[in-house]
Amino acid sequence: MTQLTGRPILEAPGELGARPVLSALLTGVRTALLGLSVVTVPVLGLWVVTPFADDGAAGALRLASALWLLGHGAPVLRGPAGVPLSVAPLGLGLLAVGQLYRAAGRVAARGAGRPGGRGGVRAVWAGYCAVACAVVAQCAGAGEFRARVVADLAVVALVAGAAVAAGARRPGAAPAGVEALERALAGLPERVRPTGGAPVVRVAALAAGAGLLAAGGLVVAVAAVLAAVGGGAGSAVFAGGPAAVAGVLLLTLVLLPNTVLWGAAYALGPGFAVGAGTVVSPVLTVLGPVPEFPLFALLAEPGAGGWRLAACVLPALAGVVPGLLLGRAAAADGGLPGGGRAAGPVRPGAPWPVAATVVAALVSGLLVGGAAAGLGWLAGGALGAGRMAWLGPVPWWTALAAAGWVAVVSAPVAVLARSRALRVAAGGPGRSWRSGVRLVPGALAVTARRGALLLRARAYGAVTRLAGAPGAPTSPAAPAPGVPAAPAPGAPGGPAR
Repeated sequence: MTQLTGRPILEAPGELGARPVLSALLTGVRTALLGLSVVTVPVLGLWVVTPFADDGAAGALRLASALWLLGHGAPVLRGPAGVPLSVAPLGLGLLAVGQLYRAAGRVAARGAGRPGGRGGVRAVWAGYCAVACAVVAQCAGAGEFRARVVADLAVVALVAGAAVAAGARRPGAAPAGVEALERALAGLPERVRPTGGAPVVRVAALAAGAGLLAAGGLVVAVAAVLAAVGGGAGSAVFAGGPAAVAGVLLLTLVLLPNTVLWGAAYALGPGFAVGAGTVVSPVLTVLGPVPEFPLFALLAEPGAGGWRLAACVLPALAGVVPGLLLGRAAAADGGLPGGGRAAGPVRPGAPWPVAATVVAALVSGLLVGGAAAGLGWLAGGALGAGRMAWLGPVPWWTALAAAGWVAVVSAPVAVLARSRALRVAAGGPGRSWRSGVRLVPGALAVTARRGALLLRARAYGAVTRLAGAPGAPTSPAAPAPGVPAAPAPGAPGGPAR
């Protein structure tokens, strides 16, 4: 009895621990139930505290099931007319994918080296899909929200399979897509080929994507501050009592990743739509009636952009970092004179030609554009029929804008950074007193240093004059107040000449 209670039953020899496939299947079921509970518990809690709720507990469970399916990107139907609802709350999707990724990684590590170890990873996927079948069946009958059985199961299975496959990758394996990118770059002519640059191009694309997401977050933050200062918009939502406020805040939280992606599309220029015939962009905003929801209160006022065009500076800043990374790698410089080392990926080998550096920047821009198209499509969808049949960014316009901004900005920055790194590696002009690399030509450095010394001397003189007695000049030999003056040379008691 002590041995049975002292360790988990799933690890007990001779029991379930000796059946890795069954253990992995239960891991998939547990992962799905954990994600479902994250949605179900708040929904049931709000149903309990809501007075005069329209639906019973079955309706609340149906709503939780619909939200769980929407989080995976599976569309559902709403109302008796079957209005499509396909705006996926990406907050729930990220939670589900992250849990599956970790669960598959643990199962793959536990089954490494065992016969049939890969079967455990497939069992995780099967267990997750078994729970999805139960959720779809519970949400398939008549009600306010209805699942489309085949389409929803296919979408959940596809998302779960991608997350499990990514989590089960072998430790130390090349990042996803690097080998395919290396083969694509190897097919280019030699004079424009960034040899061995696939990992660097991938890192540069990730840096550009992170910069664009940061730009979207900054746009949303500024819009929230302006809406809070203006006040009034969306206030009707908060008049429904504490339960309504809590529900709206939870829904806003799970839709926050969507909002950041909409903000990134706004900063890129094409903007996004809030219904048919509408556009919200830095250049122009055209709106119709929008639902009363706090996130829609952040929308810009209709009319020309004006000062909002300043948001387009953010994507330009996002393209500087990948340009610096590519330029540092294009020079193939692993270190700096004097033992210093620059930040960024280091690619050993011969320097790339200028044309190859530009090609690397263009490829990173294409990667960012492809990711922007996919994320823009995931962040949008239908909120109803008629004019609300599409909300969010237009994927293809967003992709073109993202690829263009990154390529146009990072290409010249990469060329300049490459030229600079090559001059430093060759011991060219510009050695500084701190790192051994001169930052400016010699004559300009001498002039700047002389000016700095003169400015410091004048500042010291001004402080010294202000510290002396008013109306009397102060010399460095003047005694401090209360201290007897030293006798002059030749006076009695003074020093001999």
